[in-house]
Amino acid sequence: MSLLSRYGRSAYSRKLRGPSALLRLAFLSTASPASPGAPSPARPGGPPPIQVALTESAGRGVFASRRIGSGELIHTAEPVVSHPSLHSLHAVCYFCLRKLDGAGSPARAASFCSDGCRARSKAFYEVETRVDWSIHDDYCRARGLKYPFLVKRLACMVISGATSSDCLDILQPAYLSPEMISEMEEGFGLLKCAFTNAHLKDEQIAFLTKQWYTTLLARIRINAFRVEVVGGSFEDLLSMAVASVEAEAAVGNAVYMLPSFYNHDCDPNTHIIWLEDAVAKLKALRDIEPGEELRICYIDASLDWDARQSLLSQGFGFRCDCPRCLSGD
Repeated sequence: MSLLSRYGRSAYSRKLRGPSALLRLAFLSTASPASPGAPSPARPGGPPPIQVALTESAGRGVFASRRIGSGELIHTAEPVVSHPSLHSLHAVCYFCLRKLDGAGSPARAASFCSDGCRARSKAFYEVETRVDWSIHDDYCRARGLKYPFLVKRLACMVISGATSSDCLDILQPAYLSPEMISEMEEGFGLLKCAFTNAHLKDEQIAFLTKQWYTTLLARIRINAFRVEVVGGSFEDLLSMAVASVEAEAAVGNAVYMLPSFYNHDCDPNTHIIWLEDAVAKLKALRDIEPGEELRICYIDASLDWDARQSLLSQGFGFRCDCPRCLSGD
């Protein structure tokens, strides 16, 4: 598994789509935690201490609306869509990615950690279980593909009415080479065929076009996070400069709304962690002043300059000019 696969993140140069998009993001930064994909407030009864605004050179960004202390929990965010990794499929909850007390049965399609997760999955899971996924899943498994599983789940969510087909349209898609497009088109054919063979009504899958599939997958490629559950409590991590985790801690992949708008820095002031499940927690690594931009590191910050520049250029399409990189560190 490459470092790039481990740190899938949004592109640094992504631009907002005009004032309406910016207003929507500003709303998301103060939305109720009950909204799917929206952040929860850092302080009970109030919004998170952040706002989304345009930066001078990197499109949109997330900024502190007040002073944020080192170690402070800035906000949390539930995923818009998530899916277990193949090696964790029977070891974690099929919905929230929480590790199960005992390994699930391989004979069962999915296991849930609670009745609540089972209930929240009911609509899309009923669609999913109507379809024979063997050819599609074997294709992805043989090629080491993980993001088509997020597309598959989102398609089932759309068919069930749990979300809209344009729920991720605000996110910028990655650049796609002709080879990537060709591979995506093959995956699209398998997904469409699986739904068609399940005798779903044409109107239920009318949204499922080649354009929808490839554009969605392009967005997911650079906005998905690799979820690595560290366990323990948030308080246990406050004394840690960085919540380092081993690769085998990864339990799945997820796409979030607000966390996808954090820009990159090789010496970040903010870190994203997962304690027990797919709910992302953004914490301050040092004191952050009002108006200062909050940034996370898209890759392994311990890499040297050459390795960081190579990964960011190849995976995210930009050359990093953060203060650390400009210093040659």
